[in-house]
Amino acid sequence: MKKVLPVAALLGVLAGCTNTPPTIGDPAPQLTDRRAEKVYQDIFERYSDRGEIYDGFDTRLFAGASFQTVAFREARVQRQAQFQLLPKSRVEELLAKERAEAEQFHEFFLGVHVNDYRFDDFDQKDSIWRVVMLTPSVEVEPLSITRVGRADLNLRATYPYLGVFWVGYRVRFPKVLPNGAPVIPESATHIHLRLASTLGHSELRVHAR
Repeated sequence: MKKVLPVAALLGVLAGCTNTPPTIGDPAPQLTDRRAEKVYQDIFERYSDRGEIYDGFDTRLFAGASFQTVAFREARVQRQAQFQLLPKSRVEELLAKERAEAEQFHEFFLGVHVNDYRFDDFDQKDSIWRVVMLTPSVEVEPLSITRVGRADLNLRATYPYLGVFWVGYRVRFPKVLPNGAPVIPESATHIHLRLASTLGHSELRVHAR
C-alpha cells in the first residue's frame, strides 16, 4: 500500500528546502590565512545582502548585492593583493582609483541568477526591471547599469554569493540630489537596493557606511 506523508511531515520537508541555487562547480576561493579571510568576510557581510523572487515553488530570481563603500573597496583591493601577490605600488594605484570612484558615485555590485535568460536584461533600456536605491529620505534611480559579465573565479572570490552561472552588473547612483542635498543623509544607518518587475520584487538591505 502506498504510504502518504502527513501534512505536518510534508510541511517539514518543504521547510527544509534551501533558498539558494544548487552549488555547481568549485566553491568560491578563500585565502589560506584564516584570520585575513574572516576579516574580509565580516566586511563583506556588512555591505552585502541576498534576495529571491519566487512564483510558488518556481525560482524567478536569486540576487546578491554589495554596496561599494570606501571600506569595502579597500578590503576588495587588499584581498586581490593577497591572492595575486601584488607589489605595494600596484596596490596603492588600485586604492587611489577606488577612492576616486567612491567620490563620484554611490555604487553597487549586483549579481543575479535568472532561470529564464530573457529576464537577465538589467542593463537594457527596455528592461523589465526597475532598479532603485532607497534611503531614509529619497528613492533614486541609477545613473547607469553596466553588465560586468558571467561570474569567474576572481569575481566569486570577491562576491561569494555568486554561482558559476550568475551574471554581474555595476549599478551607479548619484552622490547628491539636484538640490545639492546628499542622497544618503548622515543620519542613515541602512539603505536598500530594490529590484522590481512583473515577476515580483526584492529589497536588499545593507549598512550605509
